[in-house]
Amino acid sequence: MLFRSIPVRSEIGREIRRAFIAPRGKTLLSCDYSQIELRLLAHIAQDPTLVAAFSQDADIHAATASQVFNVPLEEVTTDQRRQAKTINFAVLYGQSGFSLAQTPGVDTPTANKWIADYFERLPGVKQYIEQTKAEAHAQKYVKTLMGRRRTFTDLESSNFNVRQFAERAAINMPIQGTAADIMKLAMISVHHFLKTERVQGCTMILQVHDELLFEVEEGFLPEITPRIVALMEGVAPEITVPLKTEAKAGKNWADMKGISG
Repeated sequence: MLFRSIPVRSEIGREIRRAFIAPRGKTLLSCDYSQIELRLLAHIAQDPTLVAAFSQDADIHAATASQVFNVPLEEVTTDQRRQAKTINFAVLYGQSGFSLAQTPGVDTPTANKWIADYFERLPGVKQYIEQTKAEAHAQKYVKTLMGRRRTFTDLESSNFNVRQFAERAAINMPIQGTAADIMKLAMISVHHFLKTERVQGCTMILQVHDELLFEVEEGFLPEITPRIVALMEGVAPEITVPLKTEAKAGKNWADMKGISG
């Protein structure tokens, strides 16, 4: 079964997730790729700052805040980290300073400066964006790392807004598309493992965005969790930054606690 999204931060989303309950004698296991799109941005752009942060398992939003706001990592405030998180995803989705200003509640000149400072200190990301945009205009398509194409017919539109939307989508597609490809490979890998080893105590039941959900016999959880995590993290060895997978378990999908993979 495939869902586009069941939000975990809203109350209605949590209530929906709370309705997914493990059968008697079983528990739900969630294995979720952590920040996979930012990790793929680091790999594709090969920006040294992003690659180093993920390779050292650093807090990527704090690391970005340290760079953008020019403060030592240990002095990054909660507000600066929150702002850096907004910047990270704004850059990932090609937002302008005007659009970025709507989210954290700052004015457009400040948001423009944040983006300019981000690109100055993480030049690999800027280079990736400009190169991808140029390739998209020249080829009318972009590709994921696995070679899957998406065509963009609106890149030459006379309508500025339509053209800008197509450019943003083209910039994001190699990252978001590769994340989707990796998830499919992970599902195939885990399914093959469960089938070939005739694992009876674990069933893969859902895939939602970057997360796989399983029903697992309670006593089997310590054995199966590290094996699934290892499969998910190793499914794309060509990626040069770690594909970290976070595992959680609980009797329902909303009330889960982190467990060691």
